[in-house]
Amino acid sequence: MQNSEALALTAVLLAAAGDLTQRINDGVVARGFDARPAYGFAFTRLSAGGATATELAAHLGVTKQAASQLVDDLVRKGYAERRAHPGDARARLVVLTERGWACTRAAEEAAADAVRPWVELLGEGEVRALRDQLARIAPYGPIRPTW
Repeated sequence: MQNSEALALTAVLLAAAGDLTQRINDGVVARGFDARPAYGFAFTRLSAGGATATELAAHLGVTKQAASQLVDDLVRKGYAERRAHPGDARARLVVLTERGWACTRAAEEAAADAVRPWVELLGEGEVRALRDQLARIAPYGPIRPTW
């Protein structure tokens, strides 16, 4: 692949990712949640049984202080809560509340809405093939914003 082709591929992938992020967040907000895209990236990590602020910072690629501020925001808005960590008395585990899970479900609905035009344009089989091919390239994430 030539440099210009590689740059073109990079541009369309980043444009698609940015568009999806915005469409999903807009859909979440339209469903009544006061959310920012960073919440969704945090929810991705928290939905796997919770995380400490340090683990969340590593997942998001930010400082522990930035992750702590995000956690404060999530707790204040009722999306998450801090609990005693079952394996480390010094740490606090951040877990989603029912409101956080409801916001996650709203994001799933918004994601389906955001991808629907792709299915209409390319067909369901092509979209599945695209997903499968991209999963081969980046199978484990992490799903994080590009700050």
